[in-house]
Amino acid sequence: MENLALQPATQPGFDADALTLADVRAAAERISGQVVRTPTLYSKTLSALTGADIWLKFENLQFTAAYKERGALNALLQLNDEQRSRGVIAASAGNHAQGLSYHGTRLGVPVTIVMPRTTPTVKVMQTEAVGGTVVLEGETFDEAYAHARKLETELGLTFVHPFDDPKVAAGQGTVALEMLEDAPDIETLVIPIGGGGLLTGMGVAARALKPSIGLVGVQASLFPSMYAKLKHLDVPCGGDTLAEGIAVKEPGTFTSAVLAKIADDVVLVGEPALESAVALLLQIEKTVVEGAGAAGLAAVMTHKKRFAGRKIGLVLTGGNIDTRLLANVLLRDLARSGRLARLRLTLQDRPGALFKVVEEFNRHQVNILEVWHQRIFTSLPAKGLTAEIECEARDREQIDLLVAALRGNGYDVTRVELG
Repeated sequence: MENLALQPATQPGFDADALTLADVRAAAERISGQVVRTPTLYSKTLSALTGADIWLKFENLQFTAAYKERGALNALLQLNDEQRSRGVIAASAGNHAQGLSYHGTRLGVPVTIVMPRTTPTVKVMQTEAVGGTVVLEGETFDEAYAHARKLETELGLTFVHPFDDPKVAAGQGTVALEMLEDAPDIETLVIPIGGGGLLTGMGVAARALKPSIGLVGVQASLFPSMYAKLKHLDVPCGGDTLAEGIAVKEPGTFTSAVLAKIADDVVLVGEPALESAVALLLQIEKTVVEGAGAAGLAAVMTHKKRFAGRKIGLVLTGGNIDTRLLANVLLRDLARSGRLARLRLTLQDRPGALFKVVEEFNRHQVNILEVWHQRIFTSLPAKGLTAEIECEARDREQIDLLVAALRGNGYDVTRVELG
């Protein structure tokens, strides 16, 4: 793949060569048997949909459902006796918290996790369930991070960074060793970027093993922090993204120095693409993936011409997604595909008006899911009303035929579209 020559980032105090293939191989030996060696599988259906040959690495099958276990464990196994007895600390409200807590508890190392007070209760409970001690401090991640650094000094704990640490990145790099062993023909890795630890570790290992391999990072359009840093751009960063696992406002110092040297490019994906990728992976591969974990597929779907005909490796980085959120994503995907629709009709407020509309739905075999009437808060005359009907059909064409028939019968019909 063409190297787009990202401009080198200046990172005083950090050695971009502090991570090597030997470090990643040592990490692989160190953590062997203590994390799941997840499968790398070829997806015939996704390959047909994208026009590329797609291999998937199922890191959502780890015990804590995310690759983060690898780096956390590699760091824990390199603590000295005093550090182990005192314990470790981290700031995280996501997969790093669970991975560090699970393996720390398993190894007898006390783990403290500082989370913002705004963290959803389910994430606090999941971290505590695998043995972590959670401290809630601050309203933002930055405030929680500052408090964790304060406790690190006050209590003599060892801070384990979620991404900006060569030991953590080395652990994450073991994903590439396994992928290239299982699918050596992979030509390009398309990897989600938050702080950059995964692509840093995987990129160093993969480029050493296969110098010609393409390395492309993916970020959510709402959080283009590494994209902006490596391309020396000033772009806004923030918002409510489905890919909260890569919603990082400030990428790593060490990781950005490495990626400036080895990454071919970083691409951005929007929220609809992330939602579609999560839905596709569930429908096609029968696997639950969180928004960040689906970012690689979202990138290939968004930039089809760029990746067409190439052998692509994607990492399904995690599967920790709230069930209600997953349900919303799937329903929104059905709406975008045309199988679900909400139609807004203007009717006269008289007996049988709605019945005649329902008859038309029946004639076209379109199933009605819900009906809303609005008589009061409307700009229509007093004898008018608005009805919104949510319905499902085989496909978009069936809905189109229904809408055409309703309009042919004199009804004012509009579709309520997704953003």
